[in-house]
Amino acid sequence: MNNPQGAEHQSLSELDETRRYFLGRGAGVGLGAMALNVLGSESKNGQAEGATGKLAGTDFAPKAKRIIFLTQSGGPSQIELYDEKPGLLKMAGKELPASVRNGQRLTAMTAGKDQLVMPAHSKFRRHGESGATVSNWLPHIGAIADELCFVKSMTTDQINHAPAMTRFLTGHHLIGRPSIGSWFSYGLGSSNRDLPDFLVLLSKMKRGSDQPLYDHYWGSGFLPSVYQGVKLRSAKDPVLYLRDPDGLPRHLRRNMLDGLGQMNQLRFEQTHDPEIETRIQQYEMAYRMQASVPELTDVSDETESTFELYGPDSRRPGSYAANCVLARRLAERGVRFIQLFHPDWDHHSRLKSWCTARCRDTDQASAALVRDLKQRGLLEDTLVIWGGEFGRGVAGQGKWDSPEGGRDHHPRCYTVWMAGGGIKSGTTYGATDDFSYNVAENPVHVRDLHATVMHLMGINHEQFSYRFQGLDFRLTGVEEARIVRDILA
Repeated sequence: MNNPQGAEHQSLSELDETRRYFLGRGAGVGLGAMALNVLGSESKNGQAEGATGKLAGTDFAPKAKRIIFLTQSGGPSQIELYDEKPGLLKMAGKELPASVRNGQRLTAMTAGKDQLVMPAHSKFRRHGESGATVSNWLPHIGAIADELCFVKSMTTDQINHAPAMTRFLTGHHLIGRPSIGSWFSYGLGSSNRDLPDFLVLLSKMKRGSDQPLYDHYWGSGFLPSVYQGVKLRSAKDPVLYLRDPDGLPRHLRRNMLDGLGQMNQLRFEQTHDPEIETRIQQYEMAYRMQASVPELTDVSDETESTFELYGPDSRRPGSYAANCVLARRLAERGVRFIQLFHPDWDHHSRLKSWCTARCRDTDQASAALVRDLKQRGLLEDTLVIWGGEFGRGVAGQGKWDSPEGGRDHHPRCYTVWMAGGGIKSGTTYGATDDFSYNVAENPVHVRDLHATVMHLMGINHEQFSYRFQGLDFRLTGVEEARIVRDILA
């Protein structure tokens, strides 16, 4: 503890304050950083290229340098999109066998009601040399099936949206843990000093969405707040409070930040509060972003063929397609973790019209992103992930044979796909039973997905932790998590 006047002149309250910061937050930063630096010094590969985070070296050779996470919020129906079950036609309108449900929990919306089987509303076909089954609602994704790895045996243990998405993105269903992007920001940093390590893009829907996207989905939890995701807005000011007031010259802003930084540094030396360091770093980042963000969001240098590739909606600022274009631009600029959120996949009713609308929003742009990354030589070291917090159940919600019918939440099995970044392309992994109700082969829990993604980024999930309130926390938690090696290239 730095005290230029000597410890004998430091008041009891100041000692108390410093001790609280060290034990509550400072110890986590200091000891966590030291442990990670030890891991880095023992790395087989040494310094990770462009790394500015706490993990100075990676545990083994990374296959991916960056992640683009296409988060589909609300629970896309695997039954309509990827998991073909033709046998459901024979069971249409019949009660789901008790041996299949096996007493599994239902939400309050369908518990105690008839569980009548509703076949898929879509049609399926096999695509490419891999023969992957993809719905006719997703023709563009089907066309790139040989670039993708479909994991059809994803499973989670949360049945409602907020805890399931929190689990999907932070490894735990309770609020307060760092998001996956924050973990990578903390561990690896970014190779672009003018943009944050972790950037978030939310779709601006043509109509208002009643499905909330909570800030903790990209929050830093107990990590210093410098590692939280920075949300870009589809507005004149992509980041609020970034622009200088009219009439304030650039050199005056620089002088002001220099003086403020000196005062904050003096306070940090008194308290050792890591949030003061965060404040200093964020002011400097904001200063640099005043130039980098306008350059990023000015897409006037994009070619006409790029907009044609991503679809007509790519010209509408804030759309999912426009955000996919920005995601590629961020990847080109070395941002470590890029997360897109597209809501309204919650199909309790009108599934046929509602789900097809979300497919139209996302199908062409998702496929275009993979194609665009590949043609620019970026897909090889960029890991693209597409998926939501859970799937949908086989029983119809409402009248199963009505256009108004929908499906309830289903955590026991669902599908995600990945591409690039060390993933084996043209692969389908795992399988479900004849009702797409239970995992039949090779279950992949959310924590297994996290362990695999960390492995691809060169991090050993069992060793990468952060000490908080006396405990060593990991993204994958304390339960056993496995790397799904069969899907690695």
